[in-house]
Amino acid sequence: MSEIDPITLSVLAGRMEQIADEMDATLFRAAFNPIIAEAHDASHGIYHAVSGDTLVQGKSGLPIFVGVMSFAVKAVIEKAARDGDLEDGDIYIFNDAHIGGTHLSDMRLVRPYFRDGKLFCYLASVGHWHDVGGAVPGNYNPAATDVFQEAFNLPPVKLARQGEINQDIIDILLRNTRLPQSAMGDLNGQLGALDLGIKRMDELLDEYGAETITAALVALGHRAEALMRSELTDLPNGRWEAEDYLDNDGITDEPLKIKIALEIKDDEMTLDFTGSSPQCAGPVNIALPTTVATAYVAIKHVFPALPANAGVMRPIDVIVPEGSLLAAQFPAPTGGYTETILRMIDVVFSAFAQAAPERVVANAYGTINALSIAGKRSNGQPWVMFSFYGGGHGGSVETDGLNHGNAPISTATIPPMEILEAAYPVMFRKWALRPDSGGAGAHRGGLGAVYEIEVLEENGAEAFLFGERGRFAPKGIAGGGDAALNVFTYEQDDGWHSPPLASKMRGIKLKAGQAVRLETPGGGGYGAASERNPEAVARDVARGLVSDAEADAAYGTQWREDTA
Repeated sequence: MSEIDPITLSVLAGRMEQIADEMDATLFRAAFNPIIAEAHDASHGIYHAVSGDTLVQGKSGLPIFVGVMSFAVKAVIEKAARDGDLEDGDIYIFNDAHIGGTHLSDMRLVRPYFRDGKLFCYLASVGHWHDVGGAVPGNYNPAATDVFQEAFNLPPVKLARQGEINQDIIDILLRNTRLPQSAMGDLNGQLGALDLGIKRMDELLDEYGAETITAALVALGHRAEALMRSELTDLPNGRWEAEDYLDNDGITDEPLKIKIALEIKDDEMTLDFTGSSPQCAGPVNIALPTTVATAYVAIKHVFPALPANAGVMRPIDVIVPEGSLLAAQFPAPTGGYTETILRMIDVVFSAFAQAAPERVVANAYGTINALSIAGKRSNGQPWVMFSFYGGGHGGSVETDGLNHGNAPISTATIPPMEILEAAYPVMFRKWALRPDSGGAGAHRGGLGAVYEIEVLEENGAEAFLFGERGRFAPKGIAGGGDAALNVFTYEQDDGWHSPPLASKMRGIKLKAGQAVRLETPGGGGYGAASERNPEAVARDVARGLVSDAEADAAYGTQWREDTA
């Protein structure tokens, strides 16, 4: 294999990232489902032909998919090896979360790329489909006790053989969704993205040759590893522990522990999750591929210059105890994986805060608040409004936390209110920042939000919520204060009610004119509140971000005299 000079390597890295970026953009423009089209809950990448390791991922895709999609490609490699019939033009499809990570809403397509009759690499596409069957529209079932109650479960199968689509597979998919038109549109978008990826890879190899591109891919892995080792040598050696809790599993109202021991020794690091709660009955379990991918996402936040390449993980040992909720076995439900991986990121940050607080931010709001509102229109057609919602990010050594941001597991955006109101029979009575929701500190945590959503459909609707942080607030670091708790309420004839499990509820019946309300957490504070600039406190009060009473309680009354 030929050596490759740094300039050519940089050019080729950019070209391959651009291929993945174009695949992302193609799906975003073609998808029918606003969770993909508007929120960008999808991803594309290029993967190693033998190991399935991540080589390149698009910058617009979700970070959590970097590691997870590698497991998806590995599953296809194993399937193809067993069957012995991998050919050019084949496309595999599946959503099995225990094999490919995340949850059943994420539909994965994997396509081998051949060059001169030989397998060169794999291209993969993943997107969050709006509905894939199961007991709850939108598939976030907080009361599920196995995967069969969450969604239709598809193992890796061939959607296409030598370029010929198998219509039988499509028929099965469309029969197992409440929204077949949306599913078909998303599927066509993913197929189009893979077609574009094949075309761009042909152009790249025509220009540079297979040997040069292969050398570049090997070099990128070595460079990613070297960068990670270099970052680790800048940190002190030691061992630090942290723990946090999930409210409950949606079945039993008991907290679940996520625990980590972070150890750094020279240019190697261990993330040990021993001590985390056992596999539980409800859907906050996650499969091992998801846990490993989440570890990568957390590390990427701490070391933002690292590339999306499997080489980053070579100096890192991730220890996950068998039988824990972080290594759940089939058919354990995993639909609420988002809540668990957010808590994983929180404990990684809390552990890093003891080693190098300047590198991390305080805990973000820690829940996507997956809310489904569904019903039937007057013509009998079903509708499902599924979306996730934002909150505050933690303060840092440099600045206050971001107000009303997106979850740190992703680059997904919150679908615009106008899009949701145009697509579904609902009206947002309120979409605003939530005062006093950020943790106090030298740098205040960002604010969460208040959403109030009214049902307009005369036939009414049902609501389903899968959230967290209703009992355990996002934590501050370096002496910063905790943020506000998550609060969910819903309207009935006799007034407003709260669910018994705080952050999870299913089958809430709403009449036309009734509403649900989300009051999302802010982020934790960074540094002692006594160190906050009095002018910053006064500015927060003047802008309505912090009330007079909260400012006095958190910072004392001296700020009034200092800014008088």
